[in-house]
Amino acid sequence: MPLQLDRGAIDTLHHDGELSESELAGASLADQSASGFRFVTVRLADVDLSGSRLEHLAITDGALRRSNLANVHAARASLNRVSVEGGRMTGIAMPEAALKDVSFQGCRIDLASFGFSRLQRVTFEDCVLQQTDFLEAQLDDVRFHRCDLGRSDFRGARLQRCEFRRSDLTGLQGVESLRGAAMEWPDIVEMAGLLASTLGIQILDTD
Repeated sequence: MPLQLDRGAIDTLHHDGELSESELAGASLADQSASGFRFVTVRLADVDLSGSRLEHLAITDGALRRSNLANVHAARASLNRVSVEGGRMTGIAMPEAALKDVSFQGCRIDLASFGFSRLQRVTFEDCVLQQTDFLEAQLDDVRFHRCDLGRSDFRGARLQRCEFRRSDLTGLQGVESLRGAAMEWPDIVEMAGLLASTLGIQILDTD
C-alpha cells in the first residue's frame, strides 16, 4: 500500500493509538500526553513533538526528517528500523528503551538520556551528543562517526563491537566502560591523558 500524504489529519495523539502507512508533514503535536502510541510505516517531516510525554512509544519502519523531539519523555520506547535525519532532540529522555536498526544523522541529541536502554545496530553520524548519558545501557554494534560526545556519560554501560571514529570525547565520564569498543589510532592518542588518569597512571616530567 503506498504512503499517503497526510497534512494536518492528526492533531492529537491518543493512548494506545496508531498512525500507519502515512506521511505526515508540518504537523504541530507539541506537549502531547499519550502512552503506547504507535507509528508504523510512516514518514514524518518537520513534525513538532517537543515536550510530549510518550511512554511506551513505538516506531517501526519509520523515517523522521527535520522533526522536533526536544524534551520528549519516552520511557520504555521501542524503535525498530528507523532513520532520523536533521532532528532536534535536545533533552530527550528514553530510559529503558529498545533501539534496533536505527540511524541518527545530523541530529542534535545533547542533554539527552538513554539510561538503562538497549541499543542494537545503531549509528550516530555527525550528531551533537554533548552531556548525553548512556548510564547502565547495553550497546551492541553501535557506531559513533564524527560525533561530539563532550562530557557524555557512559558509566556502567556495557559495549560490544562498538566504534568511535573521529568523535570528540572530551570530558567523557565512564571511560572504563569503553572496554569492548574500537577507535582509530589518532583518537586513542588524543585520549591518552584521560585513559592514564582513569588507570591511575602518573605522568612523569621528561628529563
